[in-house]
Amino acid sequence: MRKMVGDSSATAGLPPGSLVHVGERKSPQPEITIADYDAQHYTERVAESIDECRPFRDTPTVTWINVAGIHDIEALRTLAECYHIHPLVMEDILNTHERPKFEEFDDYLFIVVKMLGYDAATKEVVAEQVSLIVGPNVVISFEEAPRDAFDAVRARIRNEKGRIRSSGADYLAYCLLDTVVDNYFSVLEGMAAEIEEVEDQLLADPSRDMLQRVHGLKRELIFLRKSVWPLREVLAVLERADSSLIRESTVIYLRDVYDHTIQIVDTIESLRDIVSGMHDTYLSSVSNRLNEVMKVLTIWATIFIPLTFLAGVYGMNFKYFPELGWKWGYAGFWAIIVTVSGFMLLHFRKKKWL
Repeated sequence: MRKMVGDSSATAGLPPGSLVHVGERKSPQPEITIADYDAQHYTERVAESIDECRPFRDTPTVTWINVAGIHDIEALRTLAECYHIHPLVMEDILNTHERPKFEEFDDYLFIVVKMLGYDAATKEVVAEQVSLIVGPNVVISFEEAPRDAFDAVRARIRNEKGRIRSSGADYLAYCLLDTVVDNYFSVLEGMAAEIEEVEDQLLADPSRDMLQRVHGLKRELIFLRKSVWPLREVLAVLERADSSLIRESTVIYLRDVYDHTIQIVDTIESLRDIVSGMHDTYLSSVSNRLNEVMKVLTIWATIFIPLTFLAGVYGMNFKYFPELGWKWGYAGFWAIIVTVSGFMLLHFRKKKWL
């Protein structure tokens, strides 16, 4: 069962800005990659420590620092000191159950979103928190674990002809947010395929296992909605933000991502309606099966009512019974039973009860 709220007991009683990792440790050690580029040249390296990020702090080129694995408190504290990141911001980064949000500071922007993926093997939605620090010439992204989610962005940076190489840090932040939102479409495709499969099985063979899957789908869609609705608010505020860190040329791209989130919200609502209707479909299917069973049992019970009457009459222990001495009495009794049964079956079929 998905945990819907975070465990805040780790930070209970601590002063604001205390750096404590809250959440699951998803990588053995942090992986730090540094990409520095402009329109003419590009360098990329894997850093062994946070100290290797210091030389890029004041460069005029765009620097992208990606930290995959956020459980190393000392490393993140060093990075915060290097780029003057507020302790409260670092506290939110370390809390992996943070709600998607956007905050604007004098020197940088802080964005928290949920990166989602769909595991086709387990048919579950996999969630990961992604935090972004967007400065004048730097973007620092924080992931819970090393993944290939941003590899497409790295490939675009390596390509000298791409627009991203001639744009600023705000456009890089847009590209990362666009990648996060695009993953939501993949998740919805997987969810829609699973919903269609469950719906077909409900009509063919409704069972308690299917009902459990319906409730599981409902929980996943609730989680999706809780991730997308705040993200839509984040993009709306980011689009309207009067910040010198966001160029006018980038706003139109942010507006496009915002439109995508509207499509995602509409799709989620449609899927929620379908899943809600699946519960009614299950109840209707079970009720129909029960009606079919009761119809068959009722028909057989109805057929046996006259037969039971005949058997009861001839089973009475009277000494003088007219047919007891008749040679063909037993055969005649069975002939009457077969005739009555056949007549009733033909009558039921004529009435379309069978």
